[in-house]
Amino acid sequence: MEGNDRSIAGFTMLAHGIFHTYELSIPLFIVIWLDVFDVSAAVLGIVVSIGYGLIGVGALPSGILADNYGSRRLIVAAVVGMGGGFFLLALAPNVYTLGVAIVVWGAAASIYHPAGLSLISRGAEERGTVFAYHGVGGNVGTAFGPLLAALLLIFLDWRFVIVALAIPAVVVVILGSSIEFDETAATATDGGERIDDESDGGERTDSGDEDGGFDLQSIVADSRLLFTTGFALTFVIVMLYGTYYRGLLTFMPDMIANLPQFGTYTVLGQSAEPSQYVYTGLLMVGILGQYAGGRVTDHVKTEYALLSTLVALAVLAVVFLPAASVGVLPFLAVCAVLGFCLYATAPIYQVVIAEYAAEDVHGLSYGYTYLGMFGVGAGGAALAGTLLTYFSAPVLLATLGAIALVAAGLVVVVLRAL
Repeated sequence: MEGNDRSIAGFTMLAHGIFHTYELSIPLFIVIWLDVFDVSAAVLGIVVSIGYGLIGVGALPSGILADNYGSRRLIVAAVVGMGGGFFLLALAPNVYTLGVAIVVWGAAASIYHPAGLSLISRGAEERGTVFAYHGVGGNVGTAFGPLLAALLLIFLDWRFVIVALAIPAVVVVILGSSIEFDETAATATDGGERIDDESDGGERTDSGDEDGGFDLQSIVADSRLLFTTGFALTFVIVMLYGTYYRGLLTFMPDMIANLPQFGTYTVLGQSAEPSQYVYTGLLMVGILGQYAGGRVTDHVKTEYALLSTLVALAVLAVVFLPAASVGVLPFLAVCAVLGFCLYATAPIYQVVIAEYAAEDVHGLSYGYTYLGMFGVGAGGAALAGTLLTYFSAPVLLATLGAIALVAAGLVVVVLRAL
């Protein structure tokens, strides 16, 4: 990569890694918060789902802000807000303050993806390569952020661990502020008329008006056109997948910790939770799933690939707990396959979205996709907490399996409508 592309890649990789470090470390602390704050899984699920939901709710306005004010300042603000919100968690004396801290984190986190993807789209000449490195940065945060948290929890109180995890945000802001790049290098090359996005294979037309504002009427018109196509069904599929994703991961460490095979043990005089390492291992396998999911779309019809992963997720949800009764190794094998399929689904649905949206509204389509995946899908955390509180883990997993089957059924509808 040339200098500007390399700088943008480094800047966005750092911020993307921070985002996923915080997003996927939160479930590790839920196990602790249930005891510390003496609340039910239902209450904590609702609190967490609000924060997660803001990531999706803020996606559309964040994209509009990036169009009007540029991405760099927004990304720096997002990292500062995420780190600050996470730090506030360490100070929470009760579940109400905890909720406020999670809301601060979620609001800040909502800024990152639209601003980061917009920066790459407008500033990078080799956009495909920069998007690839951007994904790598996110994967590092996904895998090693929760692992670091799990290791630190062996030796430190959870509040100190949260403070330790907030420190990298300060480092990212300092490093990011020292990186120089041109935010609009690719746009200038294209004459400022169209911005092609190699991450989704299409182009989007700049929706700004001549004085840098945005045309609300145009956005409404484009939205109506977008939802009259096959995109509408695909959007519902993404929402269902998002509900499954959030409902499964939010309380997964807690569900595993309740299995007799994964009780607490002692390391160097400190208690350790094996459930945390199973969870982080599942996330690490997800890196392979993301790569495989992206590659398979080059060789297999995307609807069939999406159908396969959704059916697999339905089956895996049902056999998740029964596998533990068979033995530790079969259970770990199911966890590995689950992590692989869970993350393989993401790049597949992203390609499907691109195929069912007109090229000049790809940006808008992904804004709605984030709203469905992270916004509506955040309800999965509240659903999981409620079912665990008033029913049981098998009921939760059966419900999630049914949700995945409904999503798979909608894929079949899409295929028949072709």
